[in-house]
Amino acid sequence: MRRVRYNCAMSLDGFIADANDGFDWIVIDPDIDFEELSAQFDTYLMGRRTFEVTGSQGSPEAAGIRNYVFSRNLRQCDYQNVKIIGEDWKEVVRSIRAEPGKDIWLFGGGRLFGSLCQEGLVDTVEVAVIPILLGDGIPFVAGLSKRVKLRLKGQRVLEKTGTVILEYEVGRIAVPQEP
Repeated sequence: MRRVRYNCAMSLDGFIADANDGFDWIVIDPDIDFEELSAQFDTYLMGRRTFEVTGSQGSPEAAGIRNYVFSRNLRQCDYQNVKIIGEDWKEVVRSIRAEPGKDIWLFGGGRLFGSLCQEGLVDTVEVAVIPILLGDGIPFVAGLSKRVKLRLKGQRVLEKTGTVILEYEVGRIAVPQEP
């Protein structure tokens, strides 16, 4: 089973974008090998807002990356390089996870993360905590109505920028068995 990994940057006060959907505050640390990171994935999942903010470009098809955008408003006929996912999103994610391939990058969207996590469809949370306080913005997670336990798998401090990388495994909630 392929893993869904929520991998993103977050301000110290818990935002993945500022109040204007901006992300110019994210410091690119020279010790992060983005090429190596990107090579671990062949599928990106993103919410509508993330898709629109990143210029509706998605990743290049030539790189073998498949892009899925979760939206109730966008229409598939308006986009050629991405697959628009609507109401059947749970089944689509389960199907993608069951396919052979590399890991799946949950690229952006605190609300999408909350929805997928709520359904047990996220395997790891990997966050680069940027040393800045935004005060307002798009939260790291939204719409989560239950507790989800996380288990720390790794951490490191990037000395040049003060960024802290945290990696957590998402706990699975056991369903009680009836007698």
